Amino acid sequence: MKVIDTSIPDVKIIEPKVFGDERGFFLETFREDWFKEKVADVTFIQDNHSKSSQGILRGMHYQLEQTQGKLVRVTSGEVYDVAIDMRKNSPSYGQWCGVLLSETNKRQLWVPAGFAHGFYVTSESAEFVYKCTDYYAPEHEVSVKWDDPALAIDWPILANTKPSLSAKDEDGLLFKDAPSF
Repeated sequence: MKVIDTSIPDVKIIEPKVFGDERGFFLETFREDWFKEKVADVTFIQDNHSKSSQGILRGMHYQLEQTQGKLVRVTSGEVYDVAIDMRKNSPSYGQWCGVLLSETNKRQLWVPAGFAHGFYVTSESAEFVYKCTDYYAPEHEVSVKWDDPALAIDWPILANTKPSLSAKDEDGLLFKDAPSF
């Protein structure tokens, strides 16, 4: 596996070695000792799997307590995945980075605790899996507006098109009003 830096030093792309032939492929998606040495010394305690249709945007979410680091990847389809630094004392506070994750490129993204996270489905549908460093705690969850002009996230959404959002994401906070760490 190879670690690729993003515009935010703590957010990392992980590119696996893929071994394949006409029969299919094999790749290693996680190895604890390698991850702790090369990416982050964390322990994952929960795995999640979601399926979404094209045009759905999930995010931008984070938890104020039971903060979660996430190792995310796409097993089917394609998404544009985004992380926003919510750590007030960080040099990259308020900055975001986005990465295309797909079943084809097989890349993963490490999003540390202290970041808001979300994704937009660009393919007909997508299955998204992620490992988390703490348990989901909806009572501590915050949603930042996906289209906050102050963040100016460059989503790959067609002009005059609005993504499909949950009620929680419709009611997301502006970045300036969202609590930080």
